[in-house]
Amino acid sequence: MAERVWQRMSEQLADERTEAGSPVQVAGRAVRLVPDRGPGVAESALPAEYQRILTAVRQAAGPVSTRQIGEVLGLVTGTRGKPEPLRGKLTKLADRGWLHKRPDGKFTTRW
Repeated sequence: MAERVWQRMSEQLADERTEAGSPVQVAGRAVRLVPDRGPGVAESALPAEYQRILTAVRQAAGPVSTRQIGEVLGLVTGTRGKPEPLRGKLTKLADRGWLHKRPDGKFTTRW
């Protein structure tokens, strides 16, 4: 029983690390799933889910909140805590230079 619990916890931790953008081994090299934005790095280098988020922010008429983006993407946002994974992804995109996070917590595109 303990081995099964340990296996599930290990798998969950591995999934969380992958989701958080921790380096993943590809051809023996550590690479990020969400790369830093820079010269020569196309938006197509992002995972599909992150591309959808960028598209939703870009199509907005102005700065948008996590809840607004969640609604556009069809996610449940009315329950407390549900928007947090999306907020983490938006913040990660901002930290890596793909979005701009304003002091009021809303997000805009950089270009």
